[in-house]
Amino acid sequence: MTTTIDARGLSCPQPVILTLDAIKNGKDKELVVLVDTDTSKENVMRAAASQGYRVEAVAPEADGYRIAIAKD
Repeated sequence: MTTTIDARGLSCPQPVILTLDAIKNGKDKELVVLVDTDTSKENVMRAAASQGYRVEAVAPEADGYRIAIAKD
C-alpha cells in the first residue's frame, strides 16, 4: 500500500517532518509526497535519501510536485 502525504501549502520544515514521520511509522514502503515549492521538493528528497529511501519519480502536478519514494 502507498501512503500519500499532502504537504501543499506548508512551509519547510513541515513537509520534511511529515515525510519523516511517515517513514518512521514504517507502515508503508512506498510514499507519495505532494509539495508546492522547489525548496520543499529538494528537502523532502534529501530527507528521504537520508533514511534509505530512493526517489522513484518526481513529476510536476498542478501547482507543485508529486514525489514518489520507496524503500526495498
